[in-house]
Amino acid sequence: MENQNNQNDKPADSYSQAPQQEEKSVLAELAEFVSRKKEAAAQNVKSAPVQETKQDAGQAAETKKSDDPAQNANGKEEGKSEAVQDENGSERQERPVRNNRGRGPRRPRNTEAKAPKKEEGAEGFEEGRQQEERKPRTARGTRGAAARAERPARTEKASRVEKNDKETGAEKLERAEKPARTERNARAERPAKSEKPVRAPKAKNVLADTTSKPKVRIIPLGGLEQIGMNITAFEYEDTIVVVDCGLAFPTDDMLGIDLVIPDVTYLERNIDKVKGFVITHGHEDHIGALPYILQKINVPVYGTKLTIALIENKLKEHNLMKSTKRKVVKHGQSVNLGCFRVEFIKTNHSIADSAALALFTPAGIIVHTGDFKVDYTPVFGDAFDLARFAELGRKGVLALLSDSTNAIRKGFTASERTVGKTFDAIFAEHKNNRIIVATFASNVDRVQQIIFTAEKYGRKVVVEGRSMVNVIGTANELGYINISDGTLIEIDQLKNYPDEQTVLITTGSQGESMAALSRMASGLHRKVSIKPNDVVIMSSTPIPGNEKQVAKVINELAMRGVEVITEDTHVSGHACQEEIKLIYSLLHPKYALPVHGEYRHLMANQSIATAVGVPKENVLIMSSGDVVEICEDSCKVVDHVQHGGILVDGLGVGDVGNIVLRDRQNLAQNGIIIVVLTLERYSNQLLAGPDIVSRGFVYVRESEDLMDEAKRVVDDAVADCLSRHVTDWGKLKNMIRDSLSDFMWKRMKRNPMILPIIMEVE
Repeated sequence: MENQNNQNDKPADSYSQAPQQEEKSVLAELAEFVSRKKEAAAQNVKSAPVQETKQDAGQAAETKKSDDPAQNANGKEEGKSEAVQDENGSERQERPVRNNRGRGPRRPRNTEAKAPKKEEGAEGFEEGRQQEERKPRTARGTRGAAARAERPARTEKASRVEKNDKETGAEKLERAEKPARTERNARAERPAKSEKPVRAPKAKNVLADTTSKPKVRIIPLGGLEQIGMNITAFEYEDTIVVVDCGLAFPTDDMLGIDLVIPDVTYLERNIDKVKGFVITHGHEDHIGALPYILQKINVPVYGTKLTIALIENKLKEHNLMKSTKRKVVKHGQSVNLGCFRVEFIKTNHSIADSAALALFTPAGIIVHTGDFKVDYTPVFGDAFDLARFAELGRKGVLALLSDSTNAIRKGFTASERTVGKTFDAIFAEHKNNRIIVATFASNVDRVQQIIFTAEKYGRKVVVEGRSMVNVIGTANELGYINISDGTLIEIDQLKNYPDEQTVLITTGSQGESMAALSRMASGLHRKVSIKPNDVVIMSSTPIPGNEKQVAKVINELAMRGVEVITEDTHVSGHACQEEIKLIYSLLHPKYALPVHGEYRHLMANQSIATAVGVPKENVLIMSSGDVVEICEDSCKVVDHVQHGGILVDGLGVGDVGNIVLRDRQNLAQNGIIIVVLTLERYSNQLLAGPDIVSRGFVYVRESEDLMDEAKRVVDDAVADCLSRHVTDWGKLKNMIRDSLSDFMWKRMKRNPMILPIIMEVE
């Protein structure tokens, strides 16, 4: 500070040596005052508050505007500036050109003293706003303000000097606050080399800390709380990938309904985000709804070879082959869909070409097992790719969506080859009988083993059932099943061979009323008649909910003298507890989300996950329609979207709802009564009726007295309405319906559907 003060004194000394006039000019007095102010401020610079800079500057500017109009007028002249270009060629404002006429010699600028002053007195200020404000003059004005506060009251002459000083300080502040500076000022106001500039990465780090981690949304639109209708959406920003798109078969209370498909309203509302359907395998509960959904959401479909071939069979029936893009993906290959990369991994199931899916998302790796079991000796193709699962586990898996169908069963699922040994024993024991095998149409490996056994014992094979014919035909064309020449025959040729030389492979293992086996058992099949010497093998287990239908078919077969074999004729295509534990142990997922099963199955899967080390709080039991948001730090349900089942009745999709089903159930349980009457148009006089027609309620010929009483009740109700001049047909129908309903309930304790019909003639 000593050198600094000496340097600042030199201009003041030289200025004092200038020629004097008779009376000191105002500028000379100003120079003397500035010199005294510098000496006082140099001693108190450390104690001067930095925050006063702006306040003092504002006061100085206010004083300039209000105290001296002449000076303000002159300031307009002095504020003129020139546009110049910096080193980059951009235009900036030059320092204002000052008019110094009449002020005497100009005090030289001392730029060397600015940097140390700024370093000592305004270091903290510069740390916060280095780019916005570099005003050493302002700091000098602050120190001057502190000095003025310590001085006693001055004379009138000194006040004039102070006034001029305020004006000059305002001018300096005005110049300092201009955004553009000359190159010389810029060099002078640069921080000293020892001063570290403010670093931008500091702000970036703060931003990184506040930024949330990527979150992927998992939205199951079906497949939970039931077996069937599997469909799950994975969403991140502008990308939605849909895994599977299956159907469900109607329950007993869905009278007349053929199929149930998922409600995809959420996908329709976000159709621009949907990049494609990714299919795990070719079962109906995973591909059956595609022909209906693709009519609304036309996006590409990705799957393995056999899966795509089975999908194409459905697309041909609905004339969608030309409008739908299909892509065959091999095991081990990946497809890029928006923000996701989806890898197909080889698994085992009751159908060939099944696959698990590894979704590489911005939040992490999510694995969807699809339907699977671990079969070390499959009938066709390679075994389960456990090595790839282990590799994914070493990389780190964020979440696992695991098949839960057999999570309640202990142990391992038997290999498919064990069923072949059972078939061999049955065929050897019943060499003199015709054998009928009922199984799933899509179980290609099961059909393969039946054909192998039939060829071994010299039998011809007939494939019956529409779905069975389609699936086996497609698998044979693609090479997924091996059939020797001459083994397969048409059903019309069955009569040309003795019973002991034939085998029928048919649908109907679940007791479906229209399946081939059900029609054979009831004697309604046109080409096959059940004989007492036949042997029927039920090569399946009833799906939950189908037990009654299966038992009915078995009873009908037994009444015809048929031997029905159900023991050891089927192995599941789904993993049991030990296999599910193996998958968890290989992948080590952070979160577990059980799928594909009823609620009891999902709870069993949860127990398995916790047993192998997944924290219980990291296992989430989802419901259809839940929106699960998952990232590295959390997995929780954040929303719920529209979901449910859309009923398919014939060609109608969605035209049958709960109201129609309720009416059908009422008709099926109680029947219907129709009341018909005729009125004159203008007078509303009863011309004919009321006549009563009944269907499904009572046998009319044996209940004539009941129907006569019902007619009298309706007559009274109509007469009462007409006597009170009730002309509204709605009110008239309600009166008829209420009066007749009360009568039938009192007499029969039944509540049939009552349908009044009013006709009008002139």
